[in-house]
Amino acid sequence: MSTTPLERIFADARAKNRALLIGYITAGFPTQKGAKKIVKAMVDGGVDVIEIGFPYSDPVMDGPVIQAASEEAINNGAGVAEVFELLETSVKYGAPSMIMSYWSPIEKYGIAEFAAKVSKAGGSGVVTPDLTYEESDQWRIECTNNLINRIYVVAPSTTDDRLAKVSGECSGFIYAASLMGVTGARNSVSANAKQLVQRIRAQSQTPVAVGLGVSNREQAKEVASYADAVIVGSAFIKIIQEFGSGRKGLKKIKELAKSLSEGVSSAREI
Repeated sequence: MSTTPLERIFADARAKNRALLIGYITAGFPTQKGAKKIVKAMVDGGVDVIEIGFPYSDPVMDGPVIQAASEEAINNGAGVAEVFELLETSVKYGAPSMIMSYWSPIEKYGIAEFAAKVSKAGGSGVVTPDLTYEESDQWRIECTNNLINRIYVVAPSTTDDRLAKVSGECSGFIYAASLMGVTGARNSVSANAKQLVQRIRAQSQTPVAVGLGVSNREQAKEVASYADAVIVGSAFIKIIQEFGSGRKGLKKIKELAKSLSEGVSSAREI
């Protein structure tokens, strides 16, 4: 059976007993040219997998940092063309790459057409945070037909029964969403994330990636000790919001990627 670059890199990491670092960037943010440079800096710094956000006007499941990036990208005219262009660029840089998109833009573009375009661009799959597996019959068919991964999101509030069903429908990896929280809440929230990973592993052999609001090496190391991948988005976006995508911003992106990567790599050292 054919596998995606995403499935292959997870299999390789599992064989080496290491976790992966997934970096998120919104297409067209702060500009399309800037976004391409950011992806390159992430990959050069040690990010293993790139997740490209489809800028959307109602990103209900994103935090304020990514919402602001999405709004800026839309104001700059970014849309579906920029998403696929950035996907192609990311693939050329050698990183297994995927799209994160709410369901409305996919439906608007055409479900079959979107899946085919992801495949043609060399993408591994799509994270669909607001699509339930009950409503995704056609999406499942198109992902299978185009040999791309369908990635659903689960949370600590997801019941065990539902977890089993959703896990069975995911390919590539299962996206476990939680929040690191503010100071004082971090330990309990982190425990929730670890517990969620353990609950998923009781149901499925599919790799689990955790999106936690991770922003530094120590947090990345902590999550990588129990998850198959650590997803980092807001920390990269914040750097660009503060420093832009010029030389200084790109240097800081690469430095953060390197630090996070070192944390992830050291998580399971004996």
